[in-house]
Amino acid sequence: MTSTSVLDDLRKSQILELLEQGKRVDGRALDEVREIRIETNAIPKANGSARVFLGDTEVVCGVKIQPDRPFPDTGDKGLFICTAELLPLSHPTVETGPPQPHVIELARVVDRGIRESHMVDVSQLVIEKDKSVIGVFADNVVVDYDGNLFDACSYASVAALLTSKTPKWNWVDDSPTLVEGEDTPLPITTIPVSVTMGKIGNHIIVDPNGDEWESMDARITITTDGDGNICALQKGGFDGFTQEEINQCGEISVRVGAKIREKLKQAQTAGQ
Repeated sequence: MTSTSVLDDLRKSQILELLEQGKRVDGRALDEVREIRIETNAIPKANGSARVFLGDTEVVCGVKIQPDRPFPDTGDKGLFICTAELLPLSHPTVETGPPQPHVIELARVVDRGIRESHMVDVSQLVIEKDKSVIGVFADNVVVDYDGNLFDACSYASVAALLTSKTPKWNWVDDSPTLVEGEDTPLPITTIPVSVTMGKIGNHIIVDPNGDEWESMDARITITTDGDGNICALQKGGFDGFTQEEINQCGEISVRVGAKIREKLKQAQTAGQ
């Protein structure tokens, strides 16, 4: 057994011991999220942007909006794509190079939560049907990592989209032509909120920090829309959840998500 695995086992034992007492390593309640700070308009040249601090995890999201080709089977809808990148300075284990599987999963989970909530009405982002549509690209960059990138990137993406302005293009001479000075807010229909929960032993905790993240047996991310409907779910880790635990996580995601949604609404108002 390596010294690293010994330290990991000791850390997990300490976390489990505290959980048995209803406590966490940072003093939070089991269903309590770390402090969330949201700053909008963080990138002046972007169409929309936000910086989110979830405890000591920091993410910056920039939104780029531009004409694009539609997908062959959805010529009457615009595009929405979310990406994620971890900077080497964000954590000692992060290296440069092609995206690792966990980073690809991160982008997909954030993308799916926003897409399946139908947050952006992409049917209104069409310049010329089957020929040209508006593409919306939310690019997340992790500046500092201390656990739970799923929620941090999701909140940054949502806040950036809520404050984004899309230019207008007309179809002229078989190509999209920019109309100057007619930027409008994106067609937003709801505010999705993801809530990630970790399972350590038989305990469910909300928003795991870095140490808790490394000690989890399983995790689940549940995204709800503004009406409290579950619209996306992603499970990870080597262990499973009982039906009772799944129900518990669903209830937590709705309750906790409603509080976070109010913070996103406040950030939207401040950024307009």
